[in-house]
Amino acid sequence: MGKLLIVGTLAFDAIESPFGKTDKILGGAATFIGLAASKFDVSSAIVSVVGDDFPQEYLDLLTERNIDISGVEIVQGGKTFYWKGKYHNDLNSRDTLVTELNTLADFKPVVPENFKDADVVMLGNLHPSIQMSVINQMNMRPKLIVLDTMNFWMDNSLEELKEVITKIDVITINDEEARQLTNEYSLVKAAERIHAMGPKYVVIKKGEHGALLFHKHNIFFAPALPLEEVFDPTGAGDTFAGGFAGYLTATENTSFENLKNAVIQGSNLASFCVEKFGTERMQNLTKTEISKRLRQFAALTQFNIELE
Repeated sequence: MGKLLIVGTLAFDAIESPFGKTDKILGGAATFIGLAASKFDVSSAIVSVVGDDFPQEYLDLLTERNIDISGVEIVQGGKTFYWKGKYHNDLNSRDTLVTELNTLADFKPVVPENFKDADVVMLGNLHPSIQMSVINQMNMRPKLIVLDTMNFWMDNSLEELKEVITKIDVITINDEEARQLTNEYSLVKAAERIHAMGPKYVVIKKGEHGALLFHKHNIFFAPALPLEEVFDPTGAGDTFAGGFAGYLTATENTSFENLKNAVIQGSNLASFCVEKFGTERMQNLTKTEISKRLRQFAALTQFNIELE
């Protein structure tokens, strides 16, 4: 069984959307990544930090899914990272109302000994110095290091981010962030610029318009499945990353052809995530539902064409 190391936040989220609002619920990049990866046959571990206000039932939810939480630091007297946001009517844009770093402000990640030889490392969206610290703690070079980041780090820690980018194999960012990182409007040119920074593979997420995978001169496009209802986009990108990394860990194949499959697997799981608030849909998702929707993805994209 392949080993997957996940680094990211365990958090409280409070969400407002046109479809309703929540009080504090379970959130965080590592949570969504871990739940998505658990849909595959992998042994995974989360490295993160919470306060003693983080409910035991949330930790149990992770361990019940074969996720090792020995790398989760619980700070006595500390408070867990908290984010509150409000989505606009199109659900593509949002306003951040509250961000409280709390215990995350002084987080020093410690990789569990039995995961220092992980096959795949999924670096969730965190400060680049935390991501680099995890890379440096590995006993050997993982088969694949996947990085997720965002425009906040490009604005505030660009040089540190660029240093991390030189150490990784795959970067997953959205189209806006790809353009900001490279100063290129064309996503093809942006991908070329990012390749030159170090990563072999570049995944550019386009939300409801799917995702692009770049490798040298090869390009693969995965559509997003048109959905009847979208309640909450929070965590969709992390769910995509978790499905992507989980599938690659389970299949132990990091070829471009298999990364295509991983992009579809990640897109498939992300399509479920948005159907309920927070992690609710991912907690109750069945393998039958996953397989059925994968067949819908296939029907959406497969066609025969006669070439002269």
